[in-house]
Amino acid sequence: MDAINAVFLTTYEIDKKYDTSYHQRFTEYVKMVEEKDWVIDGCMTDPKGDRSKHPHQQKDPDVFFHVVERKEDGVVVRGAKAHQTGAINSHEHLIMPTLAMRNEEKGFTICCAIPVDDDGITYYCGRQSCDLRRLDQSEEGNIDCGNQFGVHECLVVFDDVFVPNEQIFMNGESEFCGRLVESFAAYHRQSYGGCKAGVGDVMVGAAAAIAEYNGVQNASHIRDKITEMAHLNETIYACGMACSACGKKTEAGNYLVDILLANVCKQNVTRFPFEIARLLQDIAGGLFVTCPSARELRNPETRKIIEKYLVGAEGVDTINRIKMMRLIENSVLGRGAVGYLAESMHGAGSPQAQRIMINRLANLEEKKKMAKSLARIKEE
Repeated sequence: MDAINAVFLTTYEIDKKYDTSYHQRFTEYVKMVEEKDWVIDGCMTDPKGDRSKHPHQQKDPDVFFHVVERKEDGVVVRGAKAHQTGAINSHEHLIMPTLAMRNEEKGFTICCAIPVDDDGITYYCGRQSCDLRRLDQSEEGNIDCGNQFGVHECLVVFDDVFVPNEQIFMNGESEFCGRLVESFAAYHRQSYGGCKAGVGDVMVGAAAAIAEYNGVQNASHIRDKITEMAHLNETIYACGMACSACGKKTEAGNYLVDILLANVCKQNVTRFPFEIARLLQDIAGGLFVTCPSARELRNPETRKIIEKYLVGAEGVDTINRIKMMRLIENSVLGRGAVGYLAESMHGAGSPQAQRIMINRLANLEEKKKMAKSLARIKEE
């Protein structure tokens, strides 16, 4: 919905200036998506190549998604989109420019929808640590797999893909790229106040559970650390709620989140999950990284030894304790950490991207006026 909302708003503004039909076209597209219950992959991030150069200055223009041929009934596009979570599990890609474009970069200014199974698309799947464990599908092997965490990202390469006119929602209107990127980023940064807080709830729960399994749930420093985890996590959630509640209805008819608060939300997400993860590791103890493998549990003789020496609090099943340790390992070091920690840092823009927006929207001049008024400073 982040991409759909951003494109919906931008197409309305383009039509208002140029009297084009993008907005009506996109509205019909959204209706079709809803009727068919499609999953849409919002594609914005290009590989970018040499970051010191603009798209039209790159040695290889394909590092930015662009139009290579224009036809009467559509365009042919080429390029790639990186870090696409769930791309192969979606029905269509909704392509957007990755940054503000210049007038000479109209060929890079393209917003369109492309079916994920188009013949001109190739998917290069990402790799994470511990992912080979998931090949072991035996019952006990699932313990080593890391429980139910799973993420999937890939590099999506488009090789001369034809896009018909009815699937194009921006085509050369470069002055609107900045607006599209800014609104998409705001929606996406707002959503992190929900998704990362949801994962954080699991982390807090894992901390409380392993504390009980270890028999230390009543220790004051453990209770204090779990309280701090909850405080940080609820702060993330509060920011997500705030930027949503302070959003306003646009002329297009949809709602836009408060952009300043959305960037504050994501800035907190670049920090707090790392402290939550650190505290979880502290509470868990070292066993979450030194635990014997599930293979030892399949052998009755070695299983007895493991159950004897890795026992925790009285009445706690040793295998349940191991399962919780694996969940913690996956959350802070394995595949789960890709979606929680790495994505917290770089998803929806790296920390500096939010700081730029916060500085731009903080309205420092108005705040200076308030301070000077209270200090009874009069300026000529």
